[in-house]
This record gives sequence, C-alpha cells and structure tokens, in this order.
Amino acid sequence: MHRERFYTLSASCPDRVGIVARVSGFIAEHQGWILETSLHAEPPLEAGEVGRYFMRIEIKADSLPFHLAEFRERFRPLAEELEMEWKISDSAVKKRVVVLVSKQEHCLYDLLARWQSKELDIEIACVVSNHDTFRGFVEWHGIPFHHVPVTADNKSNAYAEVRRIFEEVRGDTMVLARYMQILSPELCAAYPGRIINIHHSFLPSFVGAKPYHQAYAKGVKLIGATCHYVTADLDQGPIIEQDVIRIDHSDAVEDMVRYGKDIEKTVLARGLRYHLEDRVLVHGNKTIVFR
Repeated sequence: MHRERFYTLSASCPDRVGIVARVSGFIAEHQGWILETSLHAEPPLEAGEVGRYFMRIEIKADSLPFHLAEFRERFRPLAEELEMEWKISDSAVKKRVVVLVSKQEHCLYDLLARWQSKELDIEIACVVSNHDTFRGFVEWHGIPFHHVPVTADNKSNAYAEVRRIFEEVRGDTMVLARYMQILSPELCAAYPGRIINIHHSFLPSFVGAKPYHQAYAKGVKLIGATCHYVTADLDQGPIIEQDVIRIDHSDAVEDMVRYGKDIEKTVLARGLRYHLEDRVLVHGNKTIVFR
C-alpha cells in the first residue's frame, strides 16, 4: 500500500466498450494521478445477458483540485450514464470496526494483536459479546466492551441493542469473530455488505456441534476456513476469502481443532483487510476480489 494519501474508487457496471476510457478520462480531466488500477470483465452467465465490468482505482489525493464530496457530485452523472454501482473512500479516514465474539478467543485475540501493531490500520470502536468472558481482556486494551446476552426469548431486543450500539459508535463494519449466534434478518438487512463472518469450510457437510469431530470420523484430508459477508441466508453470503491446509491420518481431533483455529484467524484478518481496502466488489451473490 502507498504511504501517501489516496482515494479508492471501486465500481461495477454492465460491460460495454469504453468504460476504462471514460472513467480514466474523467480523472485525467481533473489532473488526477492514478496510482494503481485493477480491472476485470465478467462474461454473461446466459445467452442474451450482458456481462459485468469491475474496477478498482487508487488516485493520489493531492493531485485532485477538490475533496471527495465534490468528486462524488462531479462523477455522479457519468456513473449514472454507465449504470454504475460505485463508492469512493479516503485512505486517511480509518474504518471503524465493531467486533462480535462469544466464548472462542482465537479470532478476537488475533484481531486485537493486528490492530495494536497497526497491521490492521483501523479503529476498533468496541467489542460486543453475548458472554462477559472477555471483558477484562478487551478493556485492558482500552476498548469499550458491551455485554448483550442473547436467549431464545430476547433475541429481537438483543439485536436491536446490537444495532443501537453499532449506530452509536458510528461503526463502518461489523466482524463476527466466532460469534456463535445467528443474527436476525432485520440486522442483516440493515447492513448489507458490512457484516463479515468466519467459519470452518466443512459446511455444509458437517453442521452443528463438534464439526472437527465429525470430520475426523469421516477421515477428511483438508481443513479450511471461509470469510464471507453475512446475509439472512445462514452461511450463504458472498465469499470474500478462503484457504485450506492438508492433514492426514496421523492428526488427532485436537490437532485438527488447532489447525482450524490458525487458519480461521488468518483468513478472517485477510478477508477483513480486503474489505476495508475496498478490494471486494459484490454483484448479487458473486464477489470479485482484487488482491
């Protein structure tokens, strides 16, 4: 990543001739200096359909004679003409992340370590949990901790409280760091493309309790993890990042659990970084990730 301040324009639109020329021409007309460009044309799925074009462009911030608000106003007519879904962000503005966790610590510990070392250049606005287990650890880092119990009888009120907290701290992204509750459809719908989850990649083969024990019994040879956006359809949201490691018959269940935790936290951190850097473009349930 560049050390100098830059804007990131990410967009997708129906494919046609001249998209890059029009967008880069607009930037050049205003003396914009393009630092990095990633482009991808997705072919149509069926005959008669139009393909989709995806782009991510980094622009040197001080090369433009105006700020983002004016950029948005000037760029909007072109975006409308191209039927474009788009956004532009400022590298100088840190994203505010709200972390949700239950009783498994590995992803929470990893995210806070990466935040503290500035490997993840973010603001962790707060941590929310349905248990009080990690209050001391979180508050030791100087991060606000909110205990919001979730039961079969109070789910509606509990998720209304989670939403209130997210809005109160001006959260940009919600990260489920092994949060072992199913979010309400209302909460999912309120923040499309802004809630990230991590889970093992055995799904849908080994659902429910003790997936590693189930996988061990079946003699699996690969362990993986999937980072994806949360939707009302459980574990079916657009995929951001995945990875796997190979195992064999000599690995016990305890080894598999340990390997699984390692890969879960790595994939979650990587997926979160792609999201925060606007490297993930979503159309329907399909993602394009510019690494």
